[in-house]
Amino acid sequence: MTLTSHPIRRHDHLTFNGNLRHTRHGWLRLTPAYSVNLVNDILSSVNGGTGIVLDPFGGTGTTALTCAERGIQCDTTDINPFLLWLTSAKAAVYTPCDIERFKTEVERVSESLAAGHTDQPLWIPALHQIEKWWDETTLASLAAAMATINVIAMQEPDSVSNLLRVTFCRIMIESSNASFAHQSMSFRKNGNQAPLIPIRYLWDETADLIARSAASPVLCEPRAISCDARDLLRVLSPQHYTCVITSPPYPNRMSYIRELRPYMYWLGYLTDARQAGDMDWQAIGGTWGCATSNVGKWTPDKPQPVPFPEFTLILKKIADSSDTLSRYVHKYFYDMITHVDSLYRVMAHGGSVHYIVGNSKFYNVLLPVEQIFSALFENAGFRDITITPIRKRSSKRELFEFVVSAIKP
Repeated sequence: MTLTSHPIRRHDHLTFNGNLRHTRHGWLRLTPAYSVNLVNDILSSVNGGTGIVLDPFGGTGTTALTCAERGIQCDTTDINPFLLWLTSAKAAVYTPCDIERFKTEVERVSESLAAGHTDQPLWIPALHQIEKWWDETTLASLAAAMATINVIAMQEPDSVSNLLRVTFCRIMIESSNASFAHQSMSFRKNGNQAPLIPIRYLWDETADLIARSAASPVLCEPRAISCDARDLLRVLSPQHYTCVITSPPYPNRMSYIRELRPYMYWLGYLTDARQAGDMDWQAIGGTWGCATSNVGKWTPDKPQPVPFPEFTLILKKIADSSDTLSRYVHKYFYDMITHVDSLYRVMAHGGSVHYIVGNSKFYNVLLPVEQIFSALFENAGFRDITITPIRKRSSKRELFEFVVSAIKP
């Protein structure tokens, strides 16, 4: 293992802040996210960006879209159906006809936003304490807009309705009381207030931005595949991929389902809190709802020690403060062993993997995530492992992000 180092700063251009707002990469701000700049840097360093790329933790589709813009074949997998939809929508080819039809339908939705009602009863998602998210007037406007979009979706191709739904997701979150000033989503301290910009104008402005960026060229559409990262061979070909660029969920107890709830409820991917908890429990590192209680009862179903000498001691130190958190860390890396073994099988000989990871801290116990991933790669058979620190994170001073890279011999 080689540890490369250089002065570590915040380097915000390597986070979502690097995904310029006027490009497809900036369509939705879902935390956390790495940037197109980082993916481009890695692609350029790997055989000039050729070959077949895999992202087994597809998330918001940054790797897939970057490859699509460069004409590189890419498969991306995720267990979350909303994220698979978002990746497909972001990286699709939109013809001039698609964009013109989208602009026409934007006007229909704009009119429903202005009216704030339809001839049919308004459907509102069963998001817990939805009144914390939007004031009554804004909520009614959003419900009217979604009702109109659903009607349009039955009349127009997916390309048009997908652009409308992306636009809706953007204004839905921007008109909410959500705040992204911290690592995870929270609510603004000043309470729920009406948006500063009337929601109809926010819609029109956002739709114009989406239309212009959707016209940007996509040279090779990726495949977005539903798959559990612990069982990649279930749907992917063995010894197939020449490069992997991904960022797995961080072991920091931040739930992706929690962050994505408003999008998933409005678009129909979630209908109740139990469903959200069950979906999070299926994902690696899930901690939302019933997933938390499940973690508290979890024990390994077979002997599978994590191949890192200090791991047992780390678990014991965390357990001194919280048995549940200790089990959470144990399960996270237990699942990652299975994932890395599965990854090795789908990688071509000579292929490289690049994992964007962040270390964590529980109470006073530092979890060296980058070193543990290095050990997992070596244990699975990867070689020439390097750890490159890339930026200081905005939370605790001990926390950084790294790229852990390796080669399949």
